[in-house]
Amino acid sequence: MKLTESEWKIANCLWENKSMTIAEITDELSESTGWTRFTVITLLKRMLEKGAVSFVQEGRTKIFSPAIEKSEAENEEVESLLDKVYNGNAGLLISNLIGSEKLTPEQLEEIRKMIEDI
Repeated sequence: MKLTESEWKIANCLWENKSMTIAEITDELSESTGWTRFTVITLLKRMLEKGAVSFVQEGRTKIFSPAIEKSEAENEEVESLLDKVYNGNAGLLISNLIGSEKLTPEQLEEIRKMIEDI
């Protein structure tokens, strides 16, 4: 399941808060995104169709929760990136990260330790 950038924003809210109403999601994201309640509803509808979120009805209120684990969505995203950009070659991804000079010395050390532990 591939989430769009907008769907990631909602998913991150739900992963952080466990469950939220449409109003709570809108309040949480409105300042950074400018989204209205209607935008949030549209995105949640798409996410429901994908199976990324679920909800329970409490009276007139729907309470949304993530239907997938964050790690599952992250793994899907990494696999998609690897396939699309690096033809499945994780070594090229790591090489590109190291060569980009965007990693801090601490991050480089962390990668080195991960590789040594394999």
